[in-house]
Amino acid sequence: MFSRWSSSHHSQENDSLQHESKVKELRAALGPLAGRSLKYCTDACLRRYLEARNWHLDKSKKMLEETLKWRLTYKPEEIRWDEVAVEGETGKVYRANFHDRNGRTVLILRPGKQNTTSLDNQLRHLVYMIENAILNLPEGQQQMVWLIDFTGWSLSTSVPIKSARDTINVLQNHYPERLAMAFLYNPPRIFEAFWKIVKYFLDAKTFQKVKFVYPKNKDSVELMSSYFDEENLPTEFGGKAILEYNHEDFSKQMVQDDTKSATLWGFIGNEKSGPEVAPEPLCIAPPAT
Repeated sequence: MFSRWSSSHHSQENDSLQHESKVKELRAALGPLAGRSLKYCTDACLRRYLEARNWHLDKSKKMLEETLKWRLTYKPEEIRWDEVAVEGETGKVYRANFHDRNGRTVLILRPGKQNTTSLDNQLRHLVYMIENAILNLPEGQQQMVWLIDFTGWSLSTSVPIKSARDTINVLQNHYPERLAMAFLYNPPRIFEAFWKIVKYFLDAKTFQKVKFVYPKNKDSVELMSSYFDEENLPTEFGGKAILEYNHEDFSKQMVQDDTKSATLWGFIGNEKSGPEVAPEPLCIAPPAT
């Protein structure tokens, strides 16, 4: 018995050493980084990209470089609450005031509360909320959990397939290993038609993280219980807590978080900075002289 434990222990140590070596290799392969790209590429960040690509160095490097390009143009860290607040008026996406049993940030999504028509703004709002969830992760925690409430959802309130695909691509390609689990709570039967198409946009790892939960199913109840304390979990998800979204209170919280984000990214007085010099490995041509 001790022999088996010892063998397993050494195997884990070897895997850890190999992973650390891969992180160093990826950092070297990326070359010199500057500004926000340097701040973004922590060792934990590099591990996430490596894990997302099964520790394949070249694939991880390509994925990370694509994210750095995306962040340089989309600038998710510069989005401020006042730019997306209208999207949040109904509480269709917001950060919960509780964590799961592992201390992870929880995002609550209520697609039936859709209140706008601009798909670009809807995605910008979701990106803001993802960045905010990451900003509020406890130390040492890298992942968040999504709780999706389908109350009021219908095909008429669902996003177009293309928009769903674009959203999935942003999550998978630019926030790898950030999602621990997504619980789809009591989706209507009509959602199956939508899901049959959307599921093909998910990679294998993300697909495994999506769990359908039904309140009258014993396995579903046990699954939710294993992730959440029912005293914290809202009644809409089978818990005992009363879910109340107050847009004014939440807005005040987001404004405070915007200041915290500005400090993290090095903005002065919560003001957005000017263009950042692109990191060398992205090979963006210098301006013509």
